[in-house]
Amino acid sequence: MEEIYEKTLLFDFYGELLTERQRNIFREVVFEDCSLGEVAETHGISRQGVHDMLRRTKKALEGYEEKLGLVKKFLYIRQRAEKIRTLTQDAEISVLSREILEVL
Repeated sequence: MEEIYEKTLLFDFYGELLTERQRNIFREVVFEDCSLGEVAETHGISRQGVHDMLRRTKKALEGYEEKLGLVKKFLYIRQRAEKIRTLTQDAEISVLSREILEVL
């Protein structure tokens, strides 16, 4: 899985389990593409502090996934729904599988 995509999914599923500070710093670096120096200045910490926070945050997100497996289940369900959609000729099943994919 592409690293940015993986980080995005982990954050989407488990971001609310992080502290507000972890969420903000992770968001700024990963989604807003801010440099460690910019984030450090904004939050009044060192670049090393930002780096350490990101490392701990990523480890926490991966730990949640290891224990709960929600991202793995999500990807599996999405893949299977896509497969159903491509294999079926039945319009109703095709619509249902598309609805499932939209919800996911």
